Amino acid sequence: MGKKKFYVVWHGVSPGIYTSWTDCKLQINGFEGAIYKSFDTQEEAERAYNTSPYLYIQKKKTTAPVVSGNKPTDVPSYRHDTVLPLPPEVPAEALAVDAACSGNPGPMEYRGVYLRTGETVFHFGPVYGTNNIGEFLAIVHALALMEQKSIRMPVFSDSRNAIGWVKQKRCKTKLERTPRTEALYQMIERAEIWLRTHKTDIPILKWETERWGEVPADFGRK
Repeated sequence: MGKKKFYVVWHGVSPGIYTSWTDCKLQINGFEGAIYKSFDTQEEAERAYNTSPYLYIQKKKTTAPVVSGNKPTDVPSYRHDTVLPLPPEVPAEALAVDAACSGNPGPMEYRGVYLRTGETVFHFGPVYGTNNIGEFLAIVHALALMEQKSIRMPVFSDSRNAIGWVKQKRCKTKLERTPRTEALYQMIERAEIWLRTHKTDIPILKWETERWGEVPADFGRK
């Protein structure tokens, strides 16, 4: 009897992790652009499923279609696992977060969106603050919510600053602490304490705006 394998289907009829090749084939046979790979352990499979498939497989080279003016365009394949126009390498089982701020500093708000359905799963604000603070708090909010609900999926953010702050467990804002910003600073402190006292291996991934367009949690105010 051969060694047991775990099959990850990122893009197929029903994306997920399967424990038999027979079940895996049902998800990929006849499915255009199916993306899948086998792994030796369940842990490896779960880690892979929650990240980009192109970390594990070589992306096929394709010739970009040509539109008027001979300008290439990269149109993602049709997705059956999400209502959003996501590129193939972005898993539908993920949260995307973003913040918006009018004035910076100014009225700030942030939210998180579930990529499979496009649903807003949390929203906060507006309060007086900055965009970077909102991006930082949004990531921590997503991590804390998933721990509370015993859920595990990647978090996408388009802010390198916020991702770095979360990894360093510190919000390095230069916003002045005043009576007007005191409540926000208390939120920041609670977020920093949460990061220091909770160990999480949830992937926090950079949303590649130049390749994929605006992050799905974007407020559309640019």
